Amino acid sequence: MVVNFEQVHNYYERLVFEEVLNRSSAFPAFTAEMLADVACVALNRMPVRYVRHEVDLVFYLTEKERHEIELAMESALIYAFAYVGDWTVKHGAAP
Repeated sequence: MVVNFEQVHNYYERLVFEEVLNRSSAFPAFTAEMLADVACVALNRMPVRYVRHEVDLVFYLTEKERHEIELAMESALIYAFAYVGDWTVKHGAAP
C-alpha cells in the first residue's frame, strides 16, 4: 500500500504565512529570515490542527470558532513580531 502524506499539513500554516507577508511592510527592517522566524514563533503559539483539505475544517467551523481563530492568530502575530524584533535588538541577530 502506498500512502501519500504530502497533503497533510497544519491548517494554520498558510494563514500565518499570508498574514506575516501582509504585515511585513509595517516592519521594513525585518529581513526574510526574521519574517520566517516570526512565522515560526506565531505558529508555536497557535493550536495545531492537521488537515488534508482545508475545506474539511472550514466547512465545520462555527462562527464562534472562526472568531476564536482570528483572535488567537492576532495575539500570536503581535507577540511574534515583538519577540523577534526585541531578540534581534538584544542579540544582533534573529533567534
